[in-house]
Amino acid sequence: MTLPALPLFHRLAGQPVVVLGLGEAATAKRRLVERAGALVIDDLALGIDQGARIAFVAHDDETALQADALRARCAGLLVNVVDRPDLCDFTTPSLVDRAPVLIAVGTAGASAGLAKALRLRIDALLPQGLGALAEALYAARAALRARWPDAALRRRGLDAALAPGGTLDPMREQADDAVARWIDGAAPNATGRHVIHLTSADPEDLTLRHARLLGHADALIIGADVPPAILARARADALRLAPGDPEPDGIVVELRI
Repeated sequence: MTLPALPLFHRLAGQPVVVLGLGEAATAKRRLVERAGALVIDDLALGIDQGARIAFVAHDDETALQADALRARCAGLLVNVVDRPDLCDFTTPSLVDRAPVLIAVGTAGASAGLAKALRLRIDALLPQGLGALAEALYAARAALRARWPDAALRRRGLDAALAPGGTLDPMREQADDAVARWIDGAAPNATGRHVIHLTSADPEDLTLRHARLLGHADALIIGADVPPAILARARADALRLAPGDPEPDGIVVELRI
């Protein structure tokens, strides 16, 4: 299953970024770049000299737009031409900000309005304290390794805590000391072997339980006829096994048509 674009989070703090053009569209891109901590450069030659790697072009004039996009691309910059996905090396997503948690919703330039609508729906679902939970988990990395020296056990413990209804369910507000209290008394999620009988090639037909199993599985047993769209719902780092392969400890899910 081919992705229309590869989503990446680019660190821009203190870096020069070229933003060309006047008007509302260019102003919006300047605000976005400044929000990421970058230095806005409004002259292409100066931006190239200063080592900029990204350029936004928002000219109203078609000739200037085409010329600056070509010059920037020839200089090695990645170019975004506002409202012209056919001229873009990358597109900017609609963002849900719970820093350091960022959720990016993109449509590969197909519809900014759709991306915005989805972002607003997701934004309404997420608690404001989600970023604080992420920071607490980051600060607790040493404590997590001490509690569970084995990486697989540590991952299963965290999966159980973050699951719907779990101790650290990210969809509800958490107390400031929730992570510390969880580590003091938590137990890792149970291991087990599960079989998912697929009823179709459409991942939307997965039950909620099956979708959760795919998201938590340490290993997948996959037949030759399992659709790639189903596998895309699984953890990227889960082992992929053929039927009959030795099975590891942990959560093992066999997919059957």
